[in-house]
Amino acid sequence: QVQLVESGGGLVQPGGSLRLACVVSESILSLNVVGWYRQAPGKQRDLVAIISLSGATNYADFVKGRFTISRDIPKNTVYLQMNSLKPEDTAVYYCKASSRLRRADYWGQGTQVTVSS
Repeated sequence: QVQLVESGGGLVQPGGSLRLACVVSESILSLNVVGWYRQAPGKQRDLVAIISLSGATNYADFVKGRFTISRDIPKNTVYLQMNSLKPEDTAVYYCKASSRLRRADYWGQGTQVTVSS
């Protein structure tokens, strides 16, 4: 069972920055995709950004140019650098890992991000 632990959330003012971290319990090279999703109260969970085994990245339109996903392979960690934060970025941010071989998806417990003055 793959375990994911997110950290780095908190309260930040509009225009500020945060960096989220997702620590994976095994090598991230054993997973096909690791990504960040978010869910605001009363809304569906949306894809924010993903990074594939090859290192290719993809972003939701609403974060392009502001958020950057990256990984540290030796540390089994995937990061989400969030800049120019807006109140509408307020949500619980979740890390998800997918294994095609195991035909399984794994989720972390989430970390709260609140953007408010």
